Amino acid sequence: ASFQAAWCVLPARILLVLTCQKGIQMYESDGSIMVYWHALDIPEHPPAQAVFARGISAAGERFICVGLSSGMVLVFDIPHKGTNITVSEVLKEHHDAITDIAAELGQAPDGAGDLVTADDAGTLCVWSSGEEFSLLNRIPAFGWTCSSVRLWNGIIAAGYGNGQIRLYEAATGSLRAEVSAHARWIYALDLAPATGKLLSGAEDSFVHVWKLSRNPDTDDVEIEHCHAECVTDTQICGARFCDPEGNSFAVTGYDLSEIFCYSQV
Repeated sequence: ASFQAAWCVLPARILLVLTCQKGIQMYESDGSIMVYWHALDIPEHPPAQAVFARGISAAGERFICVGLSSGMVLVFDIPHKGTNITVSEVLKEHHDAITDIAAELGQAPDGAGDLVTADDAGTLCVWSSGEEFSLLNRIPAFGWTCSSVRLWNGIIAAGYGNGQIRLYEAATGSLRAEVSAHARWIYALDLAPATGKLLSGAEDSFVHVWKLSRNPDTDDVEIEHCHAECVTDTQICGARFCDPEGNSFAVTGYDLSEIFCYSQV
């Protein structure tokens, strides 16, 4: 069974990356040709914990990062074309299963890094990608899983199991805002890069649209609520914007075979 799928957009090519119990698969963007397969080390005598990959993101000019249940993050070096994909680095800063990985969707301010990784304990790590990835900040956990994370113009938006959204400064790791956004576990965040709109979906059946901004006078990070939508009797587990401005979004829930699409009229 597939756990996760994501298109990774790099300057030279787009790959469709799937994670499943046995490993990580990379395909040409239309899914026609598998260009790479990375097997996960499954122990012969299964321990209590399952082994899986979770969290997929393009990073920098030519890298794709995939998180593991061990807390490690694999960095794949992607050639302009062909199948000569290699693991160039393994990031070993997390001690709990990776939940999500996000690359900068806007313009990173100086020193802010361009990648953030999150884990089951709620710890966040901010990285600068390159020939060698460097750890810039480690934002400590506060008792709840960080299930989803996004990075935009140096602002980290993180969604947690207690229904909170927290906004951090990527350059310093300092907390800039927190919102009690949902009554239950947040499962999905997405960000519209052209406008800074933030989408959150949770177990409480609600999808919210927020707007992130920086106050030009004070440089404060601000968040305002724009819209709420209740998807009746649905524990929302996936939510994504359908355009860069955030004028439309799609959601789905547990045990649903449908995807619901909403758009601004």
